[in-house]
Amino acid sequence: MQAVLCKSFGLPNSLVVQEIPAPKAKRGQVVVDIKACGVNFADMLLVAGKYQANPKFPFIPGSDIAGIVSEIGSGVEGFSIGQPVLAMLPTGGFAEKVACSTRKVIPLPPGTNLEIAAASTIVFGTSYYALKQRAALKKSEKLLVLGAAGGCGLAAIQLGKVMGAYVIAAASTKEKLHMAKKAGADEVVNYSEEKLGKWLKKHHKKGVDVIYDPVGGEFAEPALRCMAFGGRYLVIGFAAGSIPKIPLNLPLLKTCAIVGVFWGNWATRNVTESLGNMMELSQMLAKGVIDPYITKAYGLDDAWKALEDIRQRRVIGKVIIVPAKIRPRI
Repeated sequence: MQAVLCKSFGLPNSLVVQEIPAPKAKRGQVVVDIKACGVNFADMLLVAGKYQANPKFPFIPGSDIAGIVSEIGSGVEGFSIGQPVLAMLPTGGFAEKVACSTRKVIPLPPGTNLEIAAASTIVFGTSYYALKQRAALKKSEKLLVLGAAGGCGLAAIQLGKVMGAYVIAAASTKEKLHMAKKAGADEVVNYSEEKLGKWLKKHHKKGVDVIYDPVGGEFAEPALRCMAFGGRYLVIGFAAGSIPKIPLNLPLLKTCAIVGVFWGNWATRNVTESLGNMMELSQMLAKGVIDPYITKAYGLDDAWKALEDIRQRRVIGKVIIVPAKIRPRI
């Protein structure tokens, strides 16, 4: 089978596409023919050697896949050949097939759009956990979403509206803000043209109740300074590249909380509650209430380009890898 391999840490163009043996299902596993895999900021960090955990070389990037069960190992019940499924893996998604433990596999209804399923897992899983469990977002509260046109940002906007919040979206270009409005944001601010802190103090004098921050960098402190009394600042990630150093007198003076969000770790420790979240999200997707806004699909040959576009912050919405999308070879 064809797979994208990382043989050493580096830039996305260091990845290679190679023919490797197809996996076999061991006890407690199924083999999934991958139809789509979501591409995430974490994948780029993993390839660069900057993620929290580093797998052994060579490894296949890609974590949230959707596909069809093609082989079943011994001891497996509740799965059948030809069944559509979703799986959340540490690695292995940028390939034609993957073998995975059934504990990481979620059956999907027949007819499910597998590209949408793969694109939705991490961004909506992270955002729902952040807003529901970590922030306990309430109806009519003000939610500020930084990096609002990325996959996680758009997910946070949509879920914020579902939960009844007033959503303010912050991004760096008019095109990105247009996408944020399309996703349901009530108000937008271009922080490449406006000073974020000054704008927030002018338009929202009492502050915002929840800040969703997948960006970090220079916008973190100005946003925190505009937090309402008793607010919650959600630390999602650091797409800007730098981890901000926050003066700890700010949460003291505002009686607000800075809250870490590591969805994968929480989901492993709280399987039942996490599955409940995923069931609620799947119902929202089925009803068309939420949408991952897939803007581009790449083949395995161009997987490195997907990661490079993320690294250069060119991506709006969500991008995916489709293994069947093969470039003709001359």
